[in-house]
Amino acid sequence: MPFGLGFGELLIILAVLLLVFGAKRLPELGGALGKGIREFKSSVRDIEGELKRPTDQAQLQRPVPPPAANVEARDAAPVATPPVNREEPR
Repeated sequence: MPFGLGFGELLIILAVLLLVFGAKRLPELGGALGKGIREFKSSVRDIEGELKRPTDQAQLQRPVPPPAANVEARDAAPVATPPVNREEPR
């Protein structure tokens, strides 16, 4: 039996639950418990699926840097700039 409980112990637990919650509430509680377990299992499956997904998809979503604007202009000789006059104006 589950958790090392015998048949007698399970009957006692079920009788106490019946006394505490009543005959109307027990099916509602069982349904809510089953729904919660199903949702938990589906969440665990979703998370496992996301973890097992290849990392290629994450790399595809990363933005790709733009190519160099003009390769010829970059490789050309630097353009000379006029000298700056640093003397004080008169």
